[in-house]
Amino acid sequence: MKKASRRKAWAVLCVSFAINLIIGILYIWSIISKALINDLNWTSKEASLPYTLVTVTFVIAMAIFGRLQDTKGPRITATIASILLGVGIILSGVFLNPVMLAISFGVIAGAGIGIANVSTVPPAVKWFPPEKKGMVTGVSVAGIGISAVVYSPLANGLLNAVGIEKTFIYMGIGALVLMLILSQFLVNPPAGYVPVSSGTPKKQAKKTVSTPVRDMGLKDIIKTSSFYRYWIMFMISSTAGLMIIAHAANIAKVQISWEGGFYLVILLSVFNATGRISGGAISDKIGRVNLMRIIFGLQAINMLVFTFYSNVALLALGIAVAGFCYGASFSVFPATIMDLYGMKHFGAIYGLIMTAWGCGGVLGPMMAAAIFDASKNYDMAYIVSGILLVITILISLTFRNKEKTAKVN
Repeated sequence: MKKASRRKAWAVLCVSFAINLIIGILYIWSIISKALINDLNWTSKEASLPYTLVTVTFVIAMAIFGRLQDTKGPRITATIASILLGVGIILSGVFLNPVMLAISFGVIAGAGIGIANVSTVPPAVKWFPPEKKGMVTGVSVAGIGISAVVYSPLANGLLNAVGIEKTFIYMGIGALVLMLILSQFLVNPPAGYVPVSSGTPKKQAKKTVSTPVRDMGLKDIIKTSSFYRYWIMFMISSTAGLMIIAHAANIAKVQISWEGGFYLVILLSVFNATGRISGGAISDKIGRVNLMRIIFGLQAINMLVFTFYSNVALLALGIAVAGFCYGASFSVFPATIMDLYGMKHFGAIYGLIMTAWGCGGVLGPMMAAAIFDASKNYDMAYIVSGILLVITILISLTFRNKEKTAKVN
């Protein structure tokens, strides 16, 4: 019975990873945008609008469907996500014009991406013991982090072979079919299920994450100061990471006169995924808040010296650190939510807290773009990001660790 439960737990986690890998199509928008501009003569604004709309639709859908996931289960919401994502991408190829792409990809597919994201982590975590929450969230969201490594060559190959319209259609059909199949295996454990901790009773006692917490709903958490502090830290951390993600290729061109920014995007993707997997596991060992402080510290130092990365090797190092810290944040923050507010309403709370990521997705890239347009470099953007990250360190000092896993109060 125990072996069957463990197999089921890992099966759900693998499905969660695979679904997140599929919805990571957003991370190759720079490739699609380039094709729209070069092949169809779209303006940069027209090509960028769908991406901007996704970052907004994504978090709205998460906030709305997170509650449905809590009450009806992940299979239903993931199935809805599959249809929206697949149909949205297919329509993008069938009706390829600026207005329709903004609706089909930016709104319809964007909603599918958000719903899928909020449908994957909660069920996976419920199958595992408390001391593995960080590891499980990290593995689940790592699918999104590594997606660019898979999608980049696929998108480039399709664009060169069949053109942008059919690229959308083929990728949409593939996403629709694969996600519909995978969604049927995304299930919560049966009522009364208690995950078994690994190791001896003595070791299990040492692995205890925290004392049980009361399950809190949305009305409860918005009355706590910890929610707002947490939201601000996540927003600032996301702002720095998404700024680099959005401008990596141009940073390489402007800062070191190198046209190989495509390789930096892949490098960033690899370290993004590495940070998600290792960040969750590390937080299980040293504590959530301790890891946050390390992440913010590394991010701050990296941003403040980024302007001095004057060759390919140094810039690659900076990109790798940025990707790793951004990825680690994505695993430690959801795990902290569970430590703070319990699992019962996790989907709804996770959706609400992801609005911080949405704000970071708009603020980071737009701030960097505005500064670059004004000065023709990113130096001030790095400094502003570094100063904001120092503020997150100070905010993190208002939290305290009761145990090794850093239960936040």
